Amino acid sequence: MSLPLQVGDLIPNFSLLDQAGKTRTDLEFRGKPLVLFFYPKDDTPGCTIEVCGFRDKYDLFKILGAQVCGVSNGDEVSHFEFSKKNKLEYPLLCDTTNSLRKQFGVPKFLGMLDGRVTYVIDSKGIIQHIFEDLLNGPAHIKEALRALKEIQI
Repeated sequence: MSLPLQVGDLIPNFSLLDQAGKTRTDLEFRGKPLVLFFYPKDDTPGCTIEVCGFRDKYDLFKILGAQVCGVSNGDEVSHFEFSKKNKLEYPLLCDTTNSLRKQFGVPKFLGMLDGRVTYVIDSKGIIQHIFEDLLNGPAHIKEALRALKEIQI
């Protein structure tokens, strides 16, 4: 199944709250590369491994000049607790209505589970790389780092 947004597309405008209640918009992330990863649900084993993987490599993302942002349909309270428990330094966007997920075209797995897709976006808001793998959260971190290094060449 192909995703509606493809490599080379401009990301859609968005405005969502993060775990601290701060409004985050697409424009705020311009000027630096952005790794935007959609994950299914706070506090589940696979998602915890993934967000902690991004946390553990966060300094490397910063060295590469990139921002990192997680997205799921959890609310502020859920994201705040999840972020605090796992000591995350990056924002988790509260896509409570799945509007951003739908704009990006992130699929549901078996029509039920929210998919796991990572987008590497350049400083102008153009998608440079898309990686989809529901079951292998750690692969998303490796793929994002690889893609970031490539767009810097």
